[in-house]
Amino acid sequence: MKMNWLSWLAFVLVVVGALNWGLVGVFKFDLVAAIFGDMSAVSRVVYTLVGLAALYMLAMAPKMNKA
Repeated sequence: MKMNWLSWLAFVLVVVGALNWGLVGVFKFDLVAAIFGDMSAVSRVVYTLVGLAALYMLAMAPKMNKA
C-alpha cells in the first residue's frame, strides 16, 4: 500500500507519541509537556492528535497488510 500524506502524518504522530511515552517510562520526562507546557492548550492538542493518529493507524492496519 502506498502511503498518502494523511497516512504519513499519522505515522509520524504515532512515532512521536511512542517516543514520548518511552521517555516518560524510562526517564520520567514528558517531552511534549517540556516543549509546550504541562497540560497547556497546545500540549492537549498534540496529545489529542497523537491519539487520533493511533486510531487512524489502527483502522488502516488491515489495508496495510495487503500490499
